[in-house]
Amino acid sequence: MRGVAFFSGGKDGLYALYLAEKSGIKVPYLLALKTTIELSPHWENLDALKTLAGAMGRELLTFDMARGSDSLANFVASLGVDCIIAGDVLIKDHKKWVEWLAEKAGVEPLEPLWGRDTPGLAREMLREGFEWAIIAVDKKKLPKEALTYAFRSLKDLENFLEVYPGVDPVGEFGEFHTVVLASPLFEGRFELEVKSAEESERYHWVRFGLVRA
Repeated sequence: MRGVAFFSGGKDGLYALYLAEKSGIKVPYLLALKTTIELSPHWENLDALKTLAGAMGRELLTFDMARGSDSLANFVASLGVDCIIAGDVLIKDHKKWVEWLAEKAGVEPLEPLWGRDTPGLAREMLREGFEWAIIAVDKKKLPKEALTYAFRSLKDLENFLEVYPGVDPVGEFGEFHTVVLASPLFEGRFELEVKSAEESERYHWVRFGLVRA
């Protein structure tokens, strides 16, 4: 089977891709969406996403959601893939949208992380060699000081949860957004190169590049 994976540069989507490939699915395409709902810290750092895609040897595709979900389904159908891979864990509405999109495109939806215990999932990702950093925080849920915090070890995770005990370990409820710095999907490690700190109606976030550590 061949698949396309939703891609924001964040840990959940890339870990879902990683698990899909471990199950034997080939994933040549990464799909980044330009959203219309609100500012996306991921899309605003598209050049960094291109760096990650290049490190993985994957083709990065982009789609502007201003064209609508029906057009997206047609786009996915044109890729000649068997499935679309997403990193949803607990948010039912988004999973339902992925399932609708897949049906419309004539492919299978694949959600390898769905229903997982989030503390256990965060630890599993770290044990599997994934490392990530926070690139945006919801201003109502986390302070600006949490920006750029890096999760490179189980100790980093424990320290973060000790300081912010009410926050989901993987930020599943939008508390924070991440970019992957290391993973089995590419060799070596990256560091954040922060260019500026920004603020939107919802987020504190950073513009950044990725440089080899």
